[in-house]
Amino acid sequence: MARKAEPVELSTDELRSLKTLLRRGTSAARVQTRARVLDLLHRGQHPQAIAATLSLSLPTIFNIKRRYLEEGFDSALQDKPRSGKPPRILGDARAKLTALACSEAPEGHARWTLRLLADSAVQLGFVDSISHNAVRQILKKTGSDRT
Repeated sequence: MARKAEPVELSTDELRSLKTLLRRGTSAARVQTRARVLDLLHRGQHPQAIAATLSLSLPTIFNIKRRYLEEGFDSALQDKPRSGKPPRILGDARAKLTALACSEAPEGHARWTLRLLADSAVQLGFVDSISHNAVRQILKKTGSDRT
């Protein structure tokens, strides 16, 4: 005989915010799925039925339930922040590089090239070293690229 799953007891505030979240549908798909899992767990559905309904694996259902019970409502819905690698070239160097790209090209050149910008940024002391591809990415993010 299968063991009866214990339903998750959500508070009225949590239920209200869950219903709002599901009704609006403007949040990320992962958050929507986690909200649906919590809603179905609150209604007392068995994890296997939830997994079949939402096309999820059982460990996913149990992880969402465990995170709710141990860490709370918001932690069950949202991902934890990830560290990521900090940018090597910070705002002031990016601004100087963008200004350099917008300035007149050096004598003997019709326009700035990415390699020329990278070499000039190192010569002017904006950065210790930079590749032409990094220059491209910086200019692309600022909307200053020439493509």
